[in-house]
Amino acid sequence: VQLQASGGGLVPAGGSLRLSCAVSGRTESSDAMGWFRQAPGRDREFVAAITWSGGTTYYRDAVKGRFTIYRDSAKNATYLQMDSLKPEDTAVYYCAADMNRVGGPGSWAVPLGSWGQGTQVTVSS
Repeated sequence: VQLQASGGGLVPAGGSLRLSCAVSGRTESSDAMGWFRQAPGRDREFVAAITWSGGTTYYRDAVKGRFTIYRDSAKNATYLQMDSLKPEDTAVYYCAADMNRVGGPGSWAVPLGSWGQGTQVTVSS
């Protein structure tokens, strides 16, 4: 699988950004694809996921109501619309494919080769 992420940048608090991830190839048995983020000095954390059919979405509590994940199957791309951004959203954002649920709502497994390159999102206060 190959993933190409784009769309990061610097925005003031309250602003918006849209991240894009183009994906080619996937494991047919996997559940979803989505986004993770990693802030300096912190572990990578789950942000949002969408099933391959686009029928079900998942979000971490901190972004519910502000972020929206959606797919364009024709373009084989997944997007993360981020609104009402906060300084604590500052992180490197990674798209991921071949995600599989392994426990609770925020517990996902991602194979080592199914990560895209990161894109920096910086929200100024």
